[in-house]
Amino acid sequence: MAGIRWNALRWEVSALWQSARRAVTTSGPERDTTVQSLKAAGAAVLAWAVAGWWWSAPMALLAPWTALFLVQSTVYRSLRSAMQQFAVVMVGTLLAAGAAVLTGNNTLAAMALVLPVTVLLSTYARFGTQGMYAPTAALFVLAYGTYSSFDILHRLFETLVGAVIGIAVNALILPPVHERDVLHLRSRLPQESGDLLHTVADGIQEKPFDPKKAQGWYDRAQRLTDLVTDLRTARRWSDESYRFNPGRKLRRSVPRAPASDWDFTWDRITEHIKTTVRTLAETGEDRPSLADLPEDAPGILSELLRAAGDVCALDKSDAPGSEESDRPETARDRRSALRTAKEAHQRLTRLLTDSHSRATPALGGLTADTQRLLSDLTALAGDAEGSDTDRADTAGR
Repeated sequence: MAGIRWNALRWEVSALWQSARRAVTTSGPERDTTVQSLKAAGAAVLAWAVAGWWWSAPMALLAPWTALFLVQSTVYRSLRSAMQQFAVVMVGTLLAAGAAVLTGNNTLAAMALVLPVTVLLSTYARFGTQGMYAPTAALFVLAYGTYSSFDILHRLFETLVGAVIGIAVNALILPPVHERDVLHLRSRLPQESGDLLHTVADGIQEKPFDPKKAQGWYDRAQRLTDLVTDLRTARRWSDESYRFNPGRKLRRSVPRAPASDWDFTWDRITEHIKTTVRTLAETGEDRPSLADLPEDAPGILSELLRAAGDVCALDKSDAPGSEESDRPETARDRRSALRTAKEAHQRLTRLLTDSHSRATPALGGLTADTQRLLSDLTALAGDAEGSDTDRADTAGR
Protein backbone atom coordinates (compact mmCIF):
# COMPACT_ATOMS: atom_id res chain seq x y z
CA MET A 1 0.00 0.00 0.00
CA ALA A 2 2.84 2.39 0.88
CA GLY A 3 4.48 1.64 -2.48
CA ILE A 4 1.27 2.46 -4.34
CA ARG A 5 0.92 5.76 -2.51
CA TRP A 6 4.55 6.62 -3.16
CA ASN A 7 4.15 5.90 -6.88
CA ALA A 8 0.98 8.01 -6.98
CA LEU A 9 2.83 10.88 -5.28
CA ARG A 10 5.73 10.58 -7.72
CA TRP A 11 3.32 10.59 -10.65
CA GLU A 12 1.57 13.70 -9.28
CA VAL A 13 4.84 15.55 -8.75
CA SER A 14 6.01 14.56 -12.24
CA ALA A 15 2.74 15.78 -13.79
CA LEU A 16 3.02 19.10 -11.95
CA TRP A 17 6.62 19.51 -13.11
CA GLN A 18 5.68 18.78 -16.73
CA SER A 19 2.84 21.30 -16.56
CA ALA A 20 5.15 23.94 -15.10
CA ARG A 21 7.76 23.24 -17.79
CA ARG A 22 5.18 23.52 -20.58
CA ALA A 23 3.94 26.81 -19.12
CA VAL A 24 7.45 28.23 -19.55
CA THR A 25 8.55 26.62 -22.80
CA THR A 26 5.46 26.39 -25.01
CA SER A 27 2.20 28.26 -25.60
CA GLY A 28 -0.82 26.31 -24.52
CA PRO A 29 -3.43 25.96 -21.77
CA GLU A 30 -0.78 25.73 -19.05
CA ARG A 31 0.73 29.07 -20.07
CA ASP A 32 -2.73 30.65 -20.37
CA THR A 33 -3.61 29.50 -16.86
CA THR A 34 -0.31 30.82 -15.50
CA VAL A 35 -0.78 34.20 -17.14
CA GLN A 36 -4.32 34.59 -15.83
CA SER A 37 -3.24 33.55 -12.32
CA LEU A 38 -0.41 36.08 -12.27
CA LYS A 39 -2.75 38.76 -13.59
CA ALA A 40 -5.27 38.02 -10.83
CA ALA A 41 -2.55 38.21 -8.17
CA GLY A 42 -1.20 41.43 -9.66
CA ALA A 43 -4.67 42.98 -9.77
CA ALA A 44 -5.20 42.16 -6.09
CA VAL A 45 -1.83 43.69 -5.10
CA LEU A 46 -2.57 46.82 -7.15
CA ALA A 47 -6.04 47.16 -5.62
CA TRP A 48 -4.57 46.91 -2.11
CA ALA A 49 -1.88 49.46 -2.99
CA VAL A 50 -4.58 51.91 -4.10
CA ALA A 51 -7.23 51.31 -1.44
CA GLY A 52 -5.16 50.20 1.56
CA TRP A 53 -1.75 51.78 1.21
CA TRP A 54 -2.52 55.02 -0.64
CA TRP A 55 -6.07 55.90 0.50
CA SER A 56 -6.02 54.00 3.81
CA ALA A 57 -9.68 53.16 3.22
CA PRO A 58 -11.52 51.69 6.23
CA MET A 59 -12.59 48.60 4.27
CA ALA A 60 -9.63 48.32 1.93
CA LEU A 61 -9.74 44.52 1.97
CA LEU A 62 -12.79 44.56 -0.30
CA ALA A 63 -10.83 46.10 -3.19
CA PRO A 64 -8.20 43.33 -3.62
CA TRP A 65 -10.80 40.67 -2.77
CA THR A 66 -13.01 41.90 -5.63
CA ALA A 67 -10.15 42.44 -8.09
CA LEU A 68 -8.80 38.94 -7.44
CA PHE A 69 -12.01 37.23 -8.56
CA LEU A 70 -12.78 39.49 -11.50
CA VAL A 71 -9.77 38.51 -13.60
CA GLN A 72 -11.93 36.03 -15.49
CA SER A 73 -11.24 33.83 -18.50
CA THR A 74 -12.62 36.50 -20.89
CA VAL A 75 -13.00 40.28 -20.72
CA TYR A 76 -16.72 39.95 -21.35
CA ARG A 77 -17.00 37.58 -18.39
CA SER A 78 -15.09 40.04 -16.20
CA LEU A 79 -17.52 42.83 -17.07
CA ARG A 80 -20.56 40.64 -16.52
CA SER A 81 -19.24 39.27 -13.23
CA ALA A 82 -18.40 42.78 -12.03
CA MET A 83 -21.95 43.97 -12.56
CA GLN A 84 -23.36 40.85 -10.94
CA GLN A 85 -21.02 41.07 -7.95
CA PHE A 86 -21.65 44.77 -7.38
CA ALA A 87 -25.41 44.21 -7.44
CA VAL A 88 -25.13 41.19 -5.13
CA VAL A 89 -22.89 42.96 -2.61
CA MET A 90 -25.16 45.99 -2.60
CA VAL A 91 -28.27 43.86 -2.04
CA GLY A 92 -26.61 41.77 0.69
CA THR A 93 -25.25 44.85 2.44
CA LEU A 94 -28.55 46.77 2.38
CA LEU A 95 -30.55 43.76 3.57
CA ALA A 96 -28.11 43.15 6.43
CA ALA A 97 -28.20 46.80 7.46
CA GLY A 98 -32.00 46.78 7.39
CA ALA A 99 -32.15 43.57 9.44
CA ALA A 100 -29.77 45.05 12.04
CA VAL A 101 -31.97 48.12 12.43
CA LEU A 102 -35.16 46.03 12.70
CA THR A 103 -33.69 43.76 15.40
CA GLY A 104 -32.15 46.55 17.44
CA ASN A 105 -28.56 45.59 16.58
CA ASN A 106 -29.08 42.00 17.72
CA THR A 107 -26.57 40.18 15.54
CA LEU A 108 -28.03 36.69 16.04
CA ALA A 109 -31.59 37.79 15.30
CA ALA A 110 -30.45 39.82 12.29
CA MET A 111 -28.59 36.80 10.88
CA ALA A 112 -31.62 34.58 11.38
CA LEU A 113 -33.68 37.15 9.52
CA VAL A 114 -31.42 38.02 6.61
CA LEU A 115 -29.45 34.85 5.80
CA PRO A 116 -32.41 32.77 4.52
CA VAL A 117 -33.30 35.61 2.16
CA THR A 118 -29.74 36.18 0.87
CA VAL A 119 -29.04 32.45 0.47
CA LEU A 120 -32.21 32.18 -1.59
CA LEU A 121 -31.14 35.20 -3.66
CA SER A 122 -27.78 33.54 -4.30
CA THR A 123 -29.58 30.89 -6.38
CA TYR A 124 -31.08 33.50 -8.71
CA ALA A 125 -29.85 32.61 -12.20
CA ARG A 126 -29.23 36.24 -13.19
CA PHE A 127 -26.55 36.51 -10.51
CA GLY A 128 -24.67 33.48 -11.83
CA THR A 129 -21.74 32.29 -9.75
CA GLN A 130 -21.55 35.70 -8.06
CA GLY A 131 -24.77 35.02 -6.17
CA MET A 132 -22.85 33.39 -3.32
CA TYR A 133 -21.55 36.83 -2.33
CA ALA A 134 -25.00 37.98 -1.16
CA PRO A 135 -24.96 35.97 2.11
CA THR A 136 -21.19 36.55 2.38
CA ALA A 137 -21.64 40.32 2.26
CA ALA A 138 -24.46 40.11 4.80
CA LEU A 139 -22.28 38.08 7.16
CA PHE A 140 -19.44 40.60 6.94
CA VAL A 141 -21.80 43.46 7.70
CA LEU A 142 -23.43 41.81 10.70
CA ALA A 143 -20.32 40.14 12.14
CA TYR A 144 -18.31 43.37 12.18
CA GLY A 145 -21.21 45.72 12.87
CA THR A 146 -20.39 47.88 9.84
CA TYR A 147 -23.80 49.02 8.69
CA SER A 148 -23.86 52.77 9.14
CA SER A 149 -24.44 54.92 6.04
CA PHE A 150 -20.72 55.74 5.96
CA ASP A 151 -19.75 52.08 6.17
CA ILE A 152 -22.20 51.05 3.47
CA LEU A 153 -20.91 53.71 1.08
CA HIS A 154 -17.30 52.71 1.74
CA ARG A 155 -18.11 49.04 1.24
CA LEU A 156 -19.68 49.73 -2.16
CA PHE A 157 -16.94 52.19 -3.14
CA GLU A 158 -14.09 49.80 -2.37
CA THR A 159 -15.92 47.00 -4.19
CA LEU A 160 -16.22 49.30 -7.18
CA VAL A 161 -12.51 50.18 -7.04
CA GLY A 162 -11.56 46.50 -6.99
CA ALA A 163 -13.89 45.77 -9.90
CA VAL A 164 -12.44 48.56 -12.03
CA ILE A 165 -8.86 47.43 -11.35
CA GLY A 166 -9.66 43.75 -12.02
CA ILE A 167 -11.37 44.53 -15.33
CA ALA A 168 -8.63 46.93 -16.43
CA VAL A 169 -5.86 44.42 -15.72
CA ASN A 170 -7.69 41.64 -17.58
CA ALA A 171 -8.51 43.83 -20.58
CA LEU A 172 -5.23 45.68 -21.01
CA ILE A 173 -2.57 43.15 -20.00
CA LEU A 174 -2.46 40.20 -22.39
CA PRO A 175 -6.24 40.08 -22.77
CA PRO A 176 -7.32 36.42 -23.12
CA VAL A 177 -8.22 35.19 -26.61
CA HIS A 178 -9.43 31.60 -26.90
CA GLU A 179 -8.82 30.60 -30.52
CA ARG A 180 -6.49 27.66 -29.97
CA ASP A 181 -9.15 25.02 -29.27
CA VAL A 182 -11.08 25.98 -32.41
CA LEU A 183 -7.96 25.66 -34.56
CA HIS A 184 -6.99 22.37 -32.93
CA LEU A 185 -10.41 20.80 -33.46
CA ARG A 186 -10.67 22.27 -36.94
CA SER A 187 -7.46 20.43 -37.85
CA ARG A 188 -8.27 17.25 -35.93
CA LEU A 189 -11.75 16.68 -37.37
CA PRO A 190 -10.78 16.25 -41.05
CA GLN A 191 -7.77 14.10 -40.17
CA GLU A 192 -9.72 11.70 -37.95
CA SER A 193 -12.55 11.50 -40.49
CA GLY A 194 -10.08 10.61 -43.22
CA ASP A 195 -8.36 8.04 -41.02
CA LEU A 196 -11.68 6.35 -40.21
CA LEU A 197 -12.75 6.18 -43.85
CA HIS A 198 -9.37 4.70 -44.81
CA THR A 199 -9.70 2.11 -42.04
CA VAL A 200 -13.19 1.14 -43.19
CA ALA A 201 -12.01 0.97 -46.82
CA ASP A 202 -9.33 -1.57 -45.83
CA GLY A 203 -11.61 -3.53 -43.51
CA ILE A 204 -14.58 -4.18 -45.78
CA GLN A 205 -12.43 -6.20 -48.17
CA GLU A 206 -11.17 -8.55 -45.47
CA LYS A 207 -12.53 -12.07 -45.59
CA PRO A 208 -14.22 -13.13 -43.45
CA PHE A 209 -15.81 -9.82 -42.52
CA ASP A 210 -15.35 -9.08 -38.79
CA PRO A 211 -18.53 -7.64 -37.16
CA LYS A 212 -16.56 -6.59 -34.07
CA LYS A 213 -14.33 -4.40 -36.20
CA ALA A 214 -17.41 -2.85 -37.78
CA GLN A 215 -18.75 -2.01 -34.32
CA GLY A 216 -15.42 -0.37 -33.53
CA TRP A 217 -15.74 1.74 -36.69
CA TYR A 218 -19.18 2.85 -35.58
CA ASP A 219 -17.87 3.83 -32.14
CA ARG A 220 -15.20 5.96 -33.83
CA ALA A 221 -17.84 7.53 -36.08
CA GLN A 222 -19.86 8.51 -33.03
CA ARG A 223 -16.80 10.17 -31.54
CA LEU A 224 -16.50 12.24 -34.71
CA THR A 225 -19.91 13.75 -34.02
CA ASP A 226 -18.74 14.47 -30.47
CA LEU A 227 -15.83 16.41 -31.95
CA VAL A 228 -18.29 18.59 -33.85
CA THR A 229 -20.09 19.31 -30.56
CA ASP A 230 -16.75 20.20 -28.95
CA LEU A 231 -16.01 22.48 -31.90
CA ARG A 232 -19.29 24.35 -31.41
CA THR A 233 -18.48 24.84 -27.73
CA ALA A 234 -14.97 26.06 -28.54
CA ARG A 235 -16.40 28.40 -31.18
CA ARG A 236 -18.75 30.01 -28.63
CA TRP A 237 -15.88 30.36 -26.17
CA SER A 238 -13.72 31.97 -28.87
CA ASP A 239 -16.45 34.41 -29.90
CA GLU A 240 -16.96 35.43 -26.28
CA SER A 241 -13.25 36.11 -25.82
CA TYR A 242 -13.41 38.77 -28.57
CA ARG A 243 -16.37 40.62 -27.03
CA PHE A 244 -15.44 43.92 -25.33
CA ASN A 245 -11.78 43.01 -25.73
CA PRO A 246 -9.94 46.29 -26.44
CA GLY A 247 -6.57 44.59 -26.68
CA ARG A 248 -7.49 41.87 -29.19
CA LYS A 249 -5.51 43.60 -31.95
CA LEU A 250 -2.51 44.06 -29.68
CA ARG A 251 -2.55 40.43 -28.49
CA ARG A 252 0.09 38.15 -29.96
CA SER A 253 -1.09 37.11 -33.41
CA VAL A 254 -3.39 34.12 -33.47
CA PRO A 255 -4.67 32.81 -36.83
CA ARG A 256 -8.41 33.04 -37.10
CA ALA A 257 -10.38 29.87 -37.73
CA PRO A 258 -12.75 29.48 -40.70
CA ALA A 259 -16.27 30.85 -40.42
CA SER A 260 -18.93 28.80 -38.65
CA ASP A 261 -20.30 27.64 -42.04
CA TRP A 262 -17.40 25.18 -42.01
CA ASP A 263 -18.77 23.66 -38.78
CA PHE A 264 -22.19 23.16 -40.32
CA THR A 265 -20.71 21.38 -43.35
CA TRP A 266 -18.67 19.06 -41.17
CA ASP A 267 -21.67 18.39 -38.94
CA ARG A 268 -23.41 16.92 -41.97
CA ILE A 269 -20.30 15.07 -43.18
CA THR A 270 -19.74 13.33 -39.85
CA GLU A 271 -23.41 12.35 -39.68
CA HIS A 272 -23.18 10.83 -43.18
CA ILE A 273 -20.01 8.94 -42.19
CA LYS A 274 -21.75 7.61 -39.09
CA THR A 275 -24.80 6.53 -41.11
CA THR A 276 -22.65 4.78 -43.71
CA VAL A 277 -20.60 2.94 -41.08
CA ARG A 278 -23.76 1.97 -39.19
CA THR A 279 -25.20 0.40 -42.35
CA LEU A 280 -21.99 -1.60 -42.81
CA ALA A 281 -22.02 -2.67 -39.16
CA GLU A 282 -25.64 -3.80 -39.38
CA THR A 283 -24.88 -5.72 -42.58
CA GLY A 284 -22.00 -7.43 -40.80
CA GLU A 285 -24.23 -8.40 -37.89
CA ASP A 286 -26.84 -9.97 -40.14
CA ARG A 287 -24.27 -11.80 -42.24
CA PRO A 288 -20.86 -13.08 -41.03
CA SER A 289 -19.51 -11.84 -44.36
CA LEU A 290 -20.59 -9.24 -46.91
CA ALA A 291 -22.57 -11.87 -48.79
CA ASP A 292 -25.66 -9.65 -48.48
CA LEU A 293 -24.03 -7.34 -51.02
CA PRO A 294 -23.25 -8.10 -54.66
CA GLU A 295 -19.82 -9.59 -55.19
CA ASP A 296 -18.34 -6.40 -56.68
CA ALA A 297 -19.79 -4.07 -54.06
CA PRO A 298 -17.09 -4.36 -51.34
CA GLY A 299 -14.31 -3.47 -53.78
CA ILE A 300 -16.23 -0.50 -55.19
CA LEU A 301 -17.13 0.69 -51.69
CA SER A 302 -13.52 0.40 -50.62
CA GLU A 303 -12.37 2.60 -53.50
CA LEU A 304 -15.15 5.10 -52.85
CA LEU A 305 -14.50 5.41 -49.10
CA ARG A 306 -10.73 5.63 -49.54
CA ALA A 307 -11.09 8.49 -52.01
CA ALA A 308 -13.64 10.19 -49.74
CA GLY A 309 -11.15 9.85 -46.88
CA ASP A 310 -8.52 11.56 -49.03
CA VAL A 311 -10.89 14.50 -49.59
CA CYS A 312 -11.49 14.76 -45.84
CA ALA A 313 -7.82 14.55 -44.88
CA LEU A 314 -6.76 17.10 -47.48
CA ASP A 315 -9.21 19.66 -46.14
CA LYS A 316 -6.86 20.35 -43.21
CA SER A 317 -4.31 21.76 -45.63
CA ASP A 318 -6.23 24.99 -46.20
CA ALA A 319 -6.52 25.82 -42.51
CA PRO A 320 -5.52 29.43 -41.72
CA GLY A 321 -1.81 29.72 -41.13
CA SER A 322 -1.01 26.38 -42.73
CA GLU A 323 2.04 26.28 -44.98
CA GLU A 324 -0.03 24.35 -47.52
CA SER A 325 -2.76 26.99 -47.57
CA ASP A 326 -4.09 27.71 -51.07
CA ARG A 327 -1.55 25.50 -52.82
CA PRO A 328 -2.87 24.72 -56.32
CA GLU A 329 -1.63 21.13 -56.13
CA THR A 330 -3.59 20.59 -52.91
CA ALA A 331 -6.81 21.79 -54.53
CA ARG A 332 -6.14 19.55 -57.52
CA ASP A 333 -5.54 16.56 -55.28
CA ARG A 334 -8.84 17.16 -53.50
CA ARG A 335 -10.73 17.45 -56.76
CA SER A 336 -9.00 14.36 -58.16
CA ALA A 337 -9.92 12.34 -55.07
CA LEU A 338 -13.50 13.53 -55.28
CA ARG A 339 -13.75 12.54 -58.95
CA THR A 340 -12.45 9.08 -58.06
CA ALA A 341 -15.07 8.77 -55.34
CA LYS A 342 -17.87 9.90 -57.67
CA GLU A 343 -16.81 7.48 -60.39
CA ALA A 344 -16.85 4.66 -57.84
CA HIS A 345 -20.30 5.77 -56.70
CA GLN A 346 -21.57 5.65 -60.28
CA ARG A 347 -20.40 2.03 -60.53
CA LEU A 348 -22.10 1.29 -57.21
CA THR A 349 -25.32 2.83 -58.52
CA ARG A 350 -25.16 0.71 -61.67
CA LEU A 351 -25.17 -2.39 -59.49
CA LEU A 352 -28.68 -1.40 -58.36
CA THR A 353 -29.97 -1.34 -61.93
CA ASP A 354 -27.90 -4.17 -63.31
CA SER A 355 -30.15 -7.12 -64.01
CA HIS A 356 -27.28 -9.49 -63.36
CA SER A 357 -26.73 -8.15 -59.83
CA ARG A 358 -28.95 -8.81 -56.85
CA ALA A 359 -30.21 -5.52 -55.43
CA THR A 360 -30.47 -5.65 -51.64
CA PRO A 361 -31.62 -3.21 -48.93
CA ALA A 362 -28.01 -2.92 -47.74
CA LEU A 363 -26.81 -1.94 -51.21
CA GLY A 364 -29.58 0.62 -51.58
CA GLY A 365 -28.85 2.07 -48.17
CA LEU A 366 -25.12 2.35 -48.78
CA THR A 367 -25.70 3.94 -52.17
CA ALA A 368 -27.93 6.61 -50.64
CA ASP A 369 -25.63 7.18 -47.64
CA THR A 370 -22.52 7.65 -49.76
CA GLN A 371 -24.39 9.91 -52.18
CA ARG A 372 -25.21 12.29 -49.33
CA LEU A 373 -21.61 12.11 -48.13
CA LEU A 374 -20.21 12.97 -51.56
CA SER A 375 -22.68 15.82 -51.94
CA ASP A 376 -21.23 17.57 -48.90
CA LEU A 377 -17.63 16.67 -49.75
CA THR A 378 -18.16 18.49 -53.05
CA ALA A 379 -18.46 21.73 -51.11
CA LEU A 380 -15.02 21.10 -49.59
CA ALA A 381 -13.29 20.22 -52.85
CA GLY A 382 -14.84 22.95 -55.00
CA ASP A 383 -15.57 20.28 -57.56
CA ALA A 384 -17.66 22.23 -60.01
CA GLU A 385 -15.16 25.03 -60.54
CA GLY A 386 -12.22 22.67 -60.34
CA SER A 387 -13.62 20.27 -62.92
CA ASP A 388 -14.00 23.07 -65.44
CA THR A 389 -10.42 24.17 -64.83
CA ASP A 390 -9.08 20.64 -65.12
CA ARG A 391 -10.99 20.05 -68.34
CA ALA A 392 -9.56 23.26 -69.76
CA ASP A 393 -6.05 22.19 -68.76
CA THR A 394 -6.58 18.80 -70.35
CA ALA A 395 -7.85 20.39 -73.56
CA GLY A 396 -4.87 22.71 -73.64
CA ARG A 397 -2.47 19.80 -73.36
